[in-house]
Formats: sequence, structure tokens, C-alpha cells
Amino acid sequence: MAISDQSARLGVLLPTREQAILGDFTASPLLEFARQAEGLGFDSLWTGDSLTARPRLDPLVVLSAAGAVTRSITLGTAALTPALRHPLIGANMVSSLDHVCGGRLIMGLGSGFPVPETEAEFAAVGASFAGRAGRLDETVALWRTAWGEAGDEAFSGKYWQAGQLDRLPRPPRPGGPPLWLAGSDTPRVLDRVARLYDGWLPFLPSAEAYGAAWRRLESLRAEAGRPEGAVTPGFYATITVGPDESRAKAELEHYIEHYYGRTLEQMSAIQAYAWGTAEHCAEWLADYVRAGARHIVVRIGSLRPEPQLKKIAEAMLPIVRTVTA
Repeated sequence: MAISDQSARLGVLLPTREQAILGDFTASPLLEFARQAEGLGFDSLWTGDSLTARPRLDPLVVLSAAGAVTRSITLGTAALTPALRHPLIGANMVSSLDHVCGGRLIMGLGSGFPVPETEAEFAAVGASFAGRAGRLDETVALWRTAWGEAGDEAFSGKYWQAGQLDRLPRPPRPGGPPLWLAGSDTPRVLDRVARLYDGWLPFLPSAEAYGAAWRRLESLRAEAGRPEGAVTPGFYATITVGPDESRAKAELEHYIEHYYGRTLEQMSAIQAYAWGTAEHCAEWLADYVRAGARHIVVRIGSLRPEPQLKKIAEAMLPIVRTVTA
């Protein structure tokens, strides 16, 4: 199927966290997953980030390997936590990865989920949990300074000062890969995305909430003087596909308890979840597309997601790409 510029895209999350939960860090299944996702027609391939809060293989290393075994599929982080790395090291790694994968990279970025596990993770690497949103925005500013065409040599901010930025390798694309903010629909998040980021990647529990937030974000984007289309409306959803609704829900509940140590009921208050037949889940996603979403990242809610990959592609790709807002 030909994809127009107005069509929504559909991506899928690599199961790096799922591997860690099962105690298997073998890379070859991840690379086979990447090949299959591209072969089935998914538009993008994503992976998450964590050290001790929700451990998994490093996302930049994994995407480098995935880029080597795929040709055209977009690669992304959903989401990277830049605070876990020194910003100069982060700038160099992101630029290097974008070169390795031929300019196919999107960087979804997060400031850290507000739970005790994340706070402990920050402490483990000597990062400040307080003020983490402002620190993320400043890291983005430092990266863009390092990647700028002007060849700026120095950056001086509230949290970071750095010199010799012109010596760092620049990404293959002017200004670097798109930087999206993974966040919710709070006024502060929407304002930051509207002014500073190239995309928005929320996981809002309802399409109505998504649509209201997107309309507000677009208004703020216009007020900030940025052109139409400057911000890509993404969406992160967790889906468990199965012919029996009750069994699919039970599998999702098992997954969430192992992933977060919390119940599906608790997590459903803040994140987007669907379960049941592939057709039902596809129609649920279509509501978000009608509300404005244009790049959907699906996390398969199963510790063994591979069997669901084909069903999701066959049922969801045609619907997501043909629904209009």
C-alpha cells in the first residue's frame, strides 16, 4: 500500500525489557524481530531505556545492530532518558547512531517517570532527579548547539557548560535527528513541546483526551511562531491481541505486573491499553488517528510478543494508514 504524507505511521517496540524480565539477553531474537517488522511493513522500530529501574539492553547499541540488519524502517527510542548519560557523550552517541543507520533515527526523550525506582536510578549515576525536566530541555539545547551548522564551539547554560563542541561529529542531517518529548498532556509538557521539540509522544488513556491536548498543543505551537507541521503528533499504546478477550486481558495483566510491579488497573489510569481481537484493537487505535495521532508506537503487551507481530501488522496497518482525522 502506498503511504501518503497525510497517512498515519505505525511502529512497534522491540522486546528488550521483555527479554530482561525472562532473564535472556540474547541479541539474535531482537534482530530477527527487527527483520520481521520491516518485512511486515511496519513504519518504525523502537526501544526503551533504563539502567536499574526497568533494566534492559542499551537502546543505542540495540538500534545500531537493528540498523545493520534492516534497510529502510525508521528507528527510534521510546524513550531515551538523556540524564543517564553525560550530555556530550549522549550527543556523540546519537550522532554516531544516526550515521550508522543512514539518517533513519528519531529520538523520543523522557525526563524520568516519577516513581521511586527512577529516582534511585538517577542517584545511581549521580544525576539530579529534582529539576529533571529543565535539565532535559537544556541537554536538548546543548545537543542542537553541537549539531548546528554554525559550528558553535561552546555552550553555557544553567546546568551545563561545555567547550570544543565543534570537534564532535555532526549527524548526517542538518541539526540532527528529530527530538520528540515523551510526556503527558499537562500544560507544562504541552508548552515545552510546542516551543522546543519536533514531536510529542504521549500515552493518554482516551482518544478524547488526546484530541483535546493535541488541539491545545497546536495552538501553543502557532503562538510560539513555529510553522504548521513542526511538531509530529505521536502516540504510545500497549496492545495485547488474542481471539478471546478475557484471555488477552489476563495476559496483559500478567505482563504489566512483571513490567511495572503494578496492576493493569493502576497503570490504565495514566497509560493507554487495549486488548482483544486484532480488529478490535485496530478500531481502538483508529480513534486516536481521528483525534490527530500521526505516528503510533505499539508495545505488544506480552512477555513473548513475537506470535502477535503478524496479526497486528495485518489488522492494524491498513486501518491506521487509511483513517483520516
